[in-house]
Amino acid sequence: MTRRLAPVAVALAFAAGSAGAAEIRVLNWKGYGTDETWAVEAFERSTGHTVVHDHFNSEQEMLTKLRTNPGAYDVVLINSAYTRQAAEEGLIQPIDTAGMRNVDDLAPDMATNEELNANGALHGVPWVWGVTGFAYDRREFEEAPTSLEVFWDPALKGRVGWRDDALEAVQFAALATGQSINDIEDMDAVRDKLEALMPQLATLWSSENDWNRFMASGDFVVATYWSGSANRSRTNFGLPVEFVVPEEGAIGWLDGLSIPAGSENVEAAKAFIDWMIDPRFYVQWDGEVGAPASANLEAAAALGDQAFNRIVLGNPEAIERIEIMGPVPEETRREYLELWQELKAGL
Repeated sequence: MTRRLAPVAVALAFAAGSAGAAEIRVLNWKGYGTDETWAVEAFERSTGHTVVHDHFNSEQEMLTKLRTNPGAYDVVLINSAYTRQAAEEGLIQPIDTAGMRNVDDLAPDMATNEELNANGALHGVPWVWGVTGFAYDRREFEEAPTSLEVFWDPALKGRVGWRDDALEAVQFAALATGQSINDIEDMDAVRDKLEALMPQLATLWSSENDWNRFMASGDFVVATYWSGSANRSRTNFGLPVEFVVPEEGAIGWLDGLSIPAGSENVEAAKAFIDWMIDPRFYVQWDGEVGAPASANLEAAAALGDQAFNRIVLGNPEAIERIEIMGPVPEETRREYLELWQELKAGL
């Protein structure tokens, strides 16, 4: 792996500096940008701060860690659909962006996103965004699939993968039955669609590592997936996969970086977040590893013409089919979970 970030260039990115060295504790998905070794080392050399990571495997686990470990973290990755909840529970604090030079280049619609600006104050700096659609092994299809109906194709029985996530399962079934992911009115249609899916499944996946392993071994040839992960599967693992924004629609998401309540290293946390949204970090992350789309317009513009995110997420027709996921009440989540667990029990 190359190391293109010269120490002088990186130092310029942190010209504001910090009064003293701090240990910045970051809570995130494992392997999701903030823990890239080269990026952490560049930040540490330039600021004198050190960065340590803790990881979670679901948004619920993330919230639980924040609730049970007050003051333990300085930066946390939160999907915008959960930011308002975290803010209202007092788990994260408002962010004063003074001194964060890269925030001026954030896409206006993301910088002003209502969920990240819960209660009228910025609680999450928009970082990256993407789409949950599906990806397929291009060697297995003579004609590229474009519809979610590929998951119910009798010819693919036992060769389909699906994420083991109740909310996502219900949302995809809603799209497949012509409904909005944020306004699901016909749960009977959702249930029927998911019941018909069960015999099609080869396996359920939970992590990006699972997905790559199952696809590489041929356990499934088509599966729901995240756009940024599909990029990494191609770039890092050489898998012959193509990502699809289905014609019925796809689940859009926006991830922000927040500062937990009780952090004693707010200025250092802000410096780290500013580095994460810096175009220099993003372009290298995307080029060497594969990343979701950046919320920073300058970073997005710096991508090459053949970059995955420019080709896939730069398509206006595809963008129109993406519906950004909004908050889901806990009672509704429990309803979805009960349905999903009931259906899984029959596998």
